[in-house]
Amino acid sequence: MARVVKVFRTLRNHWKKSTFAVCVLSYGGYWLYGKHCDSVLRTEACLLAREFGRQQIAPNERLRKATVILNPAACSGKANNLFENNAAPILHLAGVEITVVKTDYEGQAKKLMEFMEQTDMLIVAGGDGTLQEVITGLLRRPDQDTFSNIPIGFIPLGSHNSLSPSLHLLSDNKVKDITSATLTILKGDTVPLDVLQINGEKEQPVFALMGLRWGAFRDVAAKLSKYWYLGPMKTNAAHWFSTLREWPLVRDISVSCLAPNLRPPDLPLQKPPRPNVLYHIMRRLKNYWSPPVEEPPKVEEPEKWEEKQLSTLELFVQTHNKNPVERRINDSLVVCAEPGDFTVGEFITVGNDKVEDPSVFTKNSTQFEASACRLQLPENSGGFFNIDNEEYEAMPVEIRLLPRKLRFFITAERRQQLQSLMQ
Repeated sequence: MARVVKVFRTLRNHWKKSTFAVCVLSYGGYWLYGKHCDSVLRTEACLLAREFGRQQIAPNERLRKATVILNPAACSGKANNLFENNAAPILHLAGVEITVVKTDYEGQAKKLMEFMEQTDMLIVAGGDGTLQEVITGLLRRPDQDTFSNIPIGFIPLGSHNSLSPSLHLLSDNKVKDITSATLTILKGDTVPLDVLQINGEKEQPVFALMGLRWGAFRDVAAKLSKYWYLGPMKTNAAHWFSTLREWPLVRDISVSCLAPNLRPPDLPLQKPPRPNVLYHIMRRLKNYWSPPVEEPPKVEEPEKWEEKQLSTLELFVQTHNKNPVERRINDSLVVCAEPGDFTVGEFITVGNDKVEDPSVFTKNSTQFEASACRLQLPENSGGFFNIDNEEYEAMPVEIRLLPRKLRFFITAERRQQLQSLMQ
């Protein structure tokens, strides 16, 4: 008992050192527990991957080949270690023959896609910037019709992974997200995604999966990192400071649109069985005795563009890829424009919501669908676009929808969750 009293007396007399030691030990224990949980997640994922690797293949079959485009600079330079520790072992255990191509500088992924050879699957390991470069380089190829049929897997390693919520069940654990996305690739369930083709006045077209953003909210979000010293108040402060420099922040823009197109029925996943020889003989005889009448060639009607003048704080041209399993009547992109009558307080409140999800718009916003649109900015407007969270100089552009152009791997659980949201 005397020894216990002596320990408590020592702790009381040296309470500063005792408090510091308790904090250090608590943090160390929490850190070690997190490492243990990550190790358990890796082990479980590797055991599942080993089951794929043990599956027998026919003598004339070959191992699946995968080309991995890895951006080592993603996630503040941690992407290479994250991929090697969490994704690469799963792919190797599953018997996938992988070729890892690492990028050295911004924009290199576009050039690398020009030289990519035929592969069974394409894996993008990075963030929004890497993914946008890969699909742009892929769809700029002269033989893009063939290569666009390659299924694409996305392993979220970047600071911004806008497409991940559409494909995977996300969590607060980075290791769990990476291993889950890698296992999704092995399971092979895919979903078609729309692509936006954005043509400017100068360069080759740029392609996007989520959308194009322009306006005051975008400009404030680009400057948030400057106010890091304000901690949790930096978002409110950034929006307030922008109103002090200029108010109102309304911008005029001319939007010309084409009407949306009816969506054709989904193609069957399997080819129908081939008809027998008797069917072919009867068909040839029928065509011989009563040949089909040739229809005159259809005359293409000129495109009917409808022009609209908008005064807005924010314009977002986006796809429907936020819920890719949704069944829609039309193939269309969505043009969303926030009203220009916000007060300063409303501007700050809405800005906070848009930092979390830029695709969220208020009830009073203008929204309409189109198959293509042209954006004509006012002269000397300047500014920048965000195309899939990548910054481009603002200029007049034409945006066309390429419906169901690419196929991406999707988690079965996420597909079921998105389908339940529609009911």
